[in-house]
Amino acid sequence: MKLGLSKFLIVVLILFAQAANGQLLDTGNSMALDTADHNNFSSPYHTTYTFFYNLNEEAYNPSIAAEALNMEASQGQNAESLAVMLKQIFDGNGVYVRMNEIPNNPNYRDTVRKGKQIYVFDEIILPSVYLEKVGGQWKFSAATVQNIKTLHKETYIWGTDKLLNLLPKIGSQVYFGLHLWQLVGIFFLILLVFVSHKLFTFLVDRGLYYVLMRSGYKRIAKQYLLPVARIVSIYLIVLLLDVFLKVLQLPIYLVSWITLLLNATKPFIVTIIFYKLVDVFSGYMERMADKTASTLDDQLVPLVRKTLKAFVIVIGSLFILKYGLRIDIVPFLTGLSIGGLAFALAAQDTIKNFFGSVMIFIDKPFQVGDWITSGEVDGTVEEVGFRSTRVRTFRNSLMYIPNGKIADATVDNHGLRKYRRFYSTITITYDTPPELIEVFVEGLKRIVQQHPKTRKDFYNIYLNNLSAYSLDIMFYVFFEVPSWPEELKAREDMILGAIRLANKLGVRFAFPTQTLHMETFPEKKGFTPIYEDEKASYQKRLDQFIQGETQGEQPS
Repeated sequence: MKLGLSKFLIVVLILFAQAANGQLLDTGNSMALDTADHNNFSSPYHTTYTFFYNLNEEAYNPSIAAEALNMEASQGQNAESLAVMLKQIFDGNGVYVRMNEIPNNPNYRDTVRKGKQIYVFDEIILPSVYLEKVGGQWKFSAATVQNIKTLHKETYIWGTDKLLNLLPKIGSQVYFGLHLWQLVGIFFLILLVFVSHKLFTFLVDRGLYYVLMRSGYKRIAKQYLLPVARIVSIYLIVLLLDVFLKVLQLPIYLVSWITLLLNATKPFIVTIIFYKLVDVFSGYMERMADKTASTLDDQLVPLVRKTLKAFVIVIGSLFILKYGLRIDIVPFLTGLSIGGLAFALAAQDTIKNFFGSVMIFIDKPFQVGDWITSGEVDGTVEEVGFRSTRVRTFRNSLMYIPNGKIADATVDNHGLRKYRRFYSTITITYDTPPELIEVFVEGLKRIVQQHPKTRKDFYNIYLNNLSAYSLDIMFYVFFEVPSWPEELKAREDMILGAIRLANKLGVRFAFPTQTLHMETFPEKKGFTPIYEDEKASYQKRLDQFIQGETQGEQPS
């Protein structure tokens, strides 16, 4: 890092020297081009040439340059001083005036400003500095003259305007194509950059990291805040270069390119900072999502992160184009809006799916892990994206359903059930005595009452049908369980309990059969079981079974 920064500064110094020697210098604010008339205000071209030529180092005559100012609203002020300050505003902002682009027509009118006789040098950086025709002459407008001191303070901030008068006193000797005071200023600027780099690095890597570590934010400090803070330190160094390079009054051609580079670097670094801050914000949202019971919030975090990053990149690119590269983005935005309309018409389904995903996150009809049924879709939700939702079916296949389709469809969310229904029919043989049936039904109800996962306030267990081969007992209960595996386990408990109870009481389950009845002989016993006549005996067996179930014994 140190070697790269040193090489960069050495290259910049060489470029400074080459520019000063005229290797890179072109006609511009320095007015290397010479003409016969240096005191002419008949057109925007001649006024501009007169102003910059008479403030050039080789032909310095600020009194003539001051005649280019309209002093009507600034009486009592030093016109020569204002002219010099205006020249410093152009140079400090890196506004390179190209003479071949300035109109030479005395009757020039600005078509953008309803045909007014004014000429603006730079619409983006210096929109308030312009020429206007007063009488038969073109001069810097009265509004521009009134605003010179304000613009000068905005250009040379932090008291650097005082250095403009202090540095030239160091010496005007020329070395390597630069004045001695410029070389001294470059030396101190390089020194300031190195010191600032060391200071910011120390404050960020040691100070901020230590404070965050002591505050218990080790993970956030290391992964998110520390990279952001380091980029902020680079941004502060760029600000220092932007502020103090203006004071050196280097050749305008070179300054214009350096200013262009710095102006593009600043929004670029700010874009990176906000891009990193999105990760910080996402980390905070992840912590908040972990505290909620909904798993849909966990899917919302990456979607918000991607959306914010895309938004930051788009806005940052527009700022770089406008304020960095000085490109008029109005035609670009106009074309973008027309293209966006065409794109919207061509991508209706995609936009529909996007708004479908928005509605899913707002309404929350389901969350990740829920079992849903919607048309042919039947499975568990694995992920909710911008365009589609992934559902894992019970065949272990993966279905991608467009969110627009899900938003318009009826969704049966089994995962939001408070109770899970279990309905079955227990069939017993026709030869079962009524007393035994009553005890058996009562025993089934007591099994439901004692199970920890059943709904106790509502269930139906009744003998309710006489079918072709059996007596049917309706077994209709609800389980209060959160997942399907727990529901299956509760079902198993109910079925096993019913089987054990039937074995204990001697109840036989029926199945489709045909019975052939033959006359019973005294020496032969029939296949039909003989039941006891007393209900008390059945009740005693039931109490023994329930007591054994309660104590955790396996009844025989």
